[in-house]
Amino acid sequence: MIRVARLVAGKDLRLEARSGVLVTQVLPFGVMALVLAGLALGPRRAGHSGAAPGLFYLVVLLVTLLAVARSQAVERTAGTRASVATLGLDPAGVFLGKTAALGLELIGLGVVLEMLAVVTLHVALAGALVALPSVVATLIALAAAGTLYGALAGEGSGTVTLLPVLALPAFAPLLIAGERAFSAALSHQSAPRWWLITLVALAAYLAVGVLTYGVLEDT
Repeated sequence: MIRVARLVAGKDLRLEARSGVLVTQVLPFGVMALVLAGLALGPRRAGHSGAAPGLFYLVVLLVTLLAVARSQAVERTAGTRASVATLGLDPAGVFLGKTAALGLELIGLGVVLEMLAVVTLHVALAGALVALPSVVATLIALAAAGTLYGALAGEGSGTVTLLPVLALPAFAPLLIAGERAFSAALSHQSAPRWWLITLVALAAYLAVGVLTYGVLEDT
């Protein structure tokens, strides 16, 4: 399973590196959304509003949906799914590999966006650095949930619109926990219960994905 996960993760990361879609399209979209969020706050409220962590995670949500759709699009390219079936790859390994690749991509995007939030939302740099571990944990959990619900959305013309409908209820607890942990970091408080929600959700999505990904891929 681990070997398959490494192969799938390497494949997804290589394909993304060659296409450059995340860097040339998804990241600029996230940057523009974050800039607009900063403009919505206005210069007087920027840095003095408790909305900054929420706006950051709203942008993260939009970027995550685009990245998940991109990750699933890789599997819909000609011959990819047929090759997986022919090789008899362990579905659990495929799930873990796609989660790992998507998680690494989201972490890269998230770190850039968080540092940009220091400029656009006037978030304190020290607070942003303290919040970084919780942001990374939230992004990994979003990757696991996104991979699972991306497979559940299946193929077809309605996949792009169906994915948010399916994934948003699953993303909501992660986004709330991430936002509260970010806010706690900015106010120099600890947030163990929000960390617990994120870690429990991550473990749950990984377990469900390992057990059911093969069934979801066949639907």
